[in-house]
Amino acid sequence: MKRSLLDRLQRGWLEYQNRQRIQRIANQVAVHAPSNPESQPLLVMNVSSRLTGLSQNNAFTLLTAWGLRLAGIPVVHFVCQSGMSHCVLGVNRQEYHTPPPCEKCVAQSLRLYAGGKSYWFKFKADADLVAVLKDLDIGTLSTFEYRDPAGFFMRSIPLGKLALPAMRWTLRRYTLPDDESTRYLFRQFMLSAFSIALEFNRLIDETHPFVALIFNGIMYPEAMARWVANQRGVRVITHEVGFQRFSSFFTDGEATAYPVHIPESFELTSDQETRLDSYLEGRFKGKFTMAGIRFWPEMKDLDEAFLQKAANFKQIVPVFTNVIYDTSQVHANTLFEHMFAWLDGVQEIIKAHPETLFIIRAHPDEMRPGTAKQSRESVHDWVFNNRINELPNVVFIDSQEFISSYELIQRSKFIMVYNSSIGLEAALMGAAVLCAGKARYTQYPIVFLPQNEDEYHRMAKRFLVEDHIEIPPDFQRNARRFLYYQLYRISLPFETFLQTGARPGFVRMNNFNWEQLLPQNAPAIKAIFEGITENKPFMLEELR
Repeated sequence: MKRSLLDRLQRGWLEYQNRQRIQRIANQVAVHAPSNPESQPLLVMNVSSRLTGLSQNNAFTLLTAWGLRLAGIPVVHFVCQSGMSHCVLGVNRQEYHTPPPCEKCVAQSLRLYAGGKSYWFKFKADADLVAVLKDLDIGTLSTFEYRDPAGFFMRSIPLGKLALPAMRWTLRRYTLPDDESTRYLFRQFMLSAFSIALEFNRLIDETHPFVALIFNGIMYPEAMARWVANQRGVRVITHEVGFQRFSSFFTDGEATAYPVHIPESFELTSDQETRLDSYLEGRFKGKFTMAGIRFWPEMKDLDEAFLQKAANFKQIVPVFTNVIYDTSQVHANTLFEHMFAWLDGVQEIIKAHPETLFIIRAHPDEMRPGTAKQSRESVHDWVFNNRINELPNVVFIDSQEFISSYELIQRSKFIMVYNSSIGLEAALMGAAVLCAGKARYTQYPIVFLPQNEDEYHRMAKRFLVEDHIEIPPDFQRNARRFLYYQLYRISLPFETFLQTGARPGFVRMNNFNWEQLLPQNAPAIKAIFEGITENKPFMLEELR
């Protein structure tokens, strides 16, 4: 009890210290930022990365806005003031009608955006839209488009398409049940999205921005603002968490797809090869984080029981899955309708090849302990509902079993993945990778990516019966080039300004002064400033 009290007191002090540091920098930026009232502003929107506290992505948005203001770019924050009836982070998954914690969220926004210009938007339900949506089922809601009677937009708004990824992400499932509580939440997301569309459109009319900087671009509030900006001819830049500690990725494209342009002439130098190898040595031991989360607290070798079982089979083929609700699935589902459709096909392949031991691995983030991010439609449930674990040529590794994937890859004939990063890592190790969904690394020839579902099944069966799989030599070369760019060119560093927070994925501010945010002093701000003002790629010019 005493320890718990001390922990709470320490955490309270650290949070107070963090608020003081934010206030101090906000005041400094307000004093030192040039005044350019005649310049077109940059609109900034990030309402889906936190409620209270300071998430990594929220910190990236805030630091970027401060740095750009100091560089002379006027900034207007588009900020939620009970602007949605339900938001993606404020949903109570036991009772969808519970309102979000707006009071605490608004209080945090007041602290973060103090000293800058903000446009606060509120929610107003459109009566015509309420009536239209009232009796629609989940299938119809998912594809619903709305032509607003007032004619604010030239095109129908694809409200269903824009809200659907957020529904899946919020409910931690891909398949949405067609019950009244789910329909209610879907309707509220769509009504809130339309309210945001009108407000963001009004803000564009008032400010005439030259660019909009929007977090993620997939969660429905930001997806709606992005859609409106595109209709109005306003350039949109999106950002997401990067691939290094406390780093972010910025792009004119879709940030969750992580588009990367690598010049064909680029080859790693010996120093760059050494740098990459050093990173991979730690990675293959599980020593890495993503969005502030360390998935592997430990990594275990394959035990003797597994090795004895594997000895009874001709070959080993690991099957690496992903979390079904993740926003990356928006881009992934090109060969198959969704990941479980792929797994249904894999099940038939497993049954047809009893000579092969298949290792089905649930993603380590599928049941993240101690958080609200646990999947409600999981590979674990799919395995046991279909009794896949009872097949003699299957081993199932659950999400919280920290067995080395890399040892599995070393012992495999080839690996099957949907779109998770283990496909890139396996390619780096020289393994044959059969990919079932579009991934960020499939932008380049790195893995085997069939054109359609039929070709996928033909290729899988061929790989299983062939004595040797011929891997193009460029696969491993491209994998190393891609990973190097991903780590050291497009991941923009903010670690100077941040430290780990009390919750996974959350941060606190370091003690720094406003001059450190100037482009000449901050490589990340410099890359973003030049990307916005000179249309340069959002990447680092030199090694860091």
